[in-house]
Amino acid sequence: MANERLRGAILASGMKYELIADRVGVNVRTLDRWIAEKDGRRPQRRSQYALANLLGRSLSDLWPDEHTNAQTAEAGRAELVRVYPHRAVAPKELWTSLYAQATRQFDLVVYAGFWLSEDPLFLRLIKEKSQEGIPVRLMLGDPSSANVAQRGEDEGIGAAMAGKIRNAIANYGPLFGLPNVEFRIHATTLYNSLYRADDEMLVNGHVYGVGAYLSPVLHLRQVAGGELFHTYATSIDRIWEESRRITSPQFESESS
Repeated sequence: MANERLRGAILASGMKYELIADRVGVNVRTLDRWIAEKDGRRPQRRSQYALANLLGRSLSDLWPDEHTNAQTAEAGRAELVRVYPHRAVAPKELWTSLYAQATRQFDLVVYAGFWLSEDPLFLRLIKEKSQEGIPVRLMLGDPSSANVAQRGEDEGIGAAMAGKIRNAIANYGPLFGLPNVEFRIHATTLYNSLYRADDEMLVNGHVYGVGAYLSPVLHLRQVAGGELFHTYATSIDRIWEESRRITSPQFESESS
């Protein structure tokens, strides 16, 4: 049976199929199959979120047998372990204890995250996880990008933001070349710094006019039926895909 809710939402949006398919990252034939739902064909969760966001609908609007809004909200409350009003008041060991438990995924998404790059325990954890065969994905801002420059202006530190990134990458110098450790730089508009270890994550919001250390931190844990953790995890994957690999602290002399 065709998904008339999805078809109707697309028609109501006024967007052409070609544009929607392009925004979601698929071809039009795939979008047609999702609408027809032949053989139970549905988008993967990531694509469901992309479609829902693009069309301004909830998942349960487009796929009625998904969780209801009330169920999703309840699961979201269960995902929230704790809120810290500022990163500065969160326990310093929160980040290292989070990454120490990683057995499958170890992701870092920041502009600079300079304070972590100076932490000997964090650097040692990366080496240990590398030896254990766990993929370590470290994503820092591209110091030459317009978004990094804008973030520096927003925080009132100007070009110092780009300098912090370069200094952080220099601190990571001994980690370049380790097996399972990959560094990338990104030029995204970063709304949050994201720290993920398996099914737990710290989300440090970016607030206009203040540094990240004065912004709230959400401690999340993935639970069945929850969508909050998945939303941020999808963001990490998108930034990873759109970022550029660097192989040394002298990355600015490397070809893109």
